[in-house]
Amino acid sequence: MRILMLSWEYPPHLVGGLGAHVAELVPALAAQGVELTVITPRWKEGTEVERINGNAIVYRVHPPVESPSNYYADAQQTNLTLELFAHELWEQNGGFDLIHAHDWLVSFAADALKKLYKTPLVATMHATERGRGGGQLGGEMSTAINGAEWWLTYEAWRVIAASRFMAWEVQTYFELPSDKISIIPNGVDPARFENLLHQDLSAFRNEWALPEEKIVFYVGRMQYEKGVHNLVEAAHQILARGERVKFILAGKGPMLAPLRQRVAELALQDLVLLPGYVDDVVRDRLYCVADAAVFPSLYEPFGIVALEAMAAKCPVIVTNVGGLGEVVENEVTGIKIPSYNLDVLVDAIAYVLTNPQQAKERAARAYEMVCGEYAWEHIARATVNLYAEIIQARKNVRWD
Repeated sequence: MRILMLSWEYPPHLVGGLGAHVAELVPALAAQGVELTVITPRWKEGTEVERINGNAIVYRVHPPVESPSNYYADAQQTNLTLELFAHELWEQNGGFDLIHAHDWLVSFAADALKKLYKTPLVATMHATERGRGGGQLGGEMSTAINGAEWWLTYEAWRVIAASRFMAWEVQTYFELPSDKISIIPNGVDPARFENLLHQDLSAFRNEWALPEEKIVFYVGRMQYEKGVHNLVEAAHQILARGERVKFILAGKGPMLAPLRQRVAELALQDLVLLPGYVDDVVRDRLYCVADAAVFPSLYEPFGIVALEAMAAKCPVIVTNVGGLGEVVENEVTGIKIPSYNLDVLVDAIAYVLTNPQQAKERAARAYEMVCGEYAWEHIARATVNLYAEIIQARKNVRWD
């Protein structure tokens, strides 16, 4: 089968879970024998053409704007560039059996190609604008994005959701029939942590914390919906008790500067570190040396970072929201707490840090779970099966 995939993000341009998902899915699909062509804007450095596992090829197309300012309008312009490039490939390759679009940001090109070539479209929805707004739309831009999301799900032959929560969102917000939605989760590759788990990382750990200090780690976007501001306040309370803990909160985003200001107001710059972006090597090592990984999201369609922590055998604490609540079984594979409750967050962190043996046992069970249920090989196979089902169904449909 020949698949055309469109994605706004692909390494080295990674912003959030969407990019991480596509980066892992592409080689996994190629390993399954899928002839996969990926088209993505070339927002950062990276070769214009890249071969992945023999069967996949990634084209990074120069966008008409280097740095989007009006997200919606710039996305439309960039989609025109992606669409024109796809037309050339379509003629060169003799067509594709199916188009797979990741989120609304590539929906304009995906929809145009679908209609021109009468080719079925699959859409993976990684989040929704209304979901990020707590069920509300926050203005003209927000309304436009919501409209693009609705149109993509309407035009798609099938919509992929990464969790039951995300399936509920797209069904509720866009009034989709339930049989149009397929749940295929995100995944993780535990192999990337295997060597690290057998290395002596004490020198690396000493760069971040004193030997007697516990490490609490967060990585992700610095934005309100991730709840990092609550983690800063929790750190303040825990450190006020005299606990020897180093909080490392990594990532970039609009709340990074305000969070740094808040940490300075609390005079905790030496104990609550906000390093901004950390590369994959540093991130994975921090997972391995941390005593707890905490993800206090207020909204989370899935939460791939929790799987990464589990694959590194790091004890996890998550809020019971969205996909995070589905990934973690409370007191079995991690600790699950309600969102918006600072006192419970403080108690959960203190509980994990003061009961290391129990935390280690939960982390071991979580590791076994991710190696089975969330292996990319299984996820790619489910995706291939869905592709095959749709391609076969297309043969039985008259498309005028």
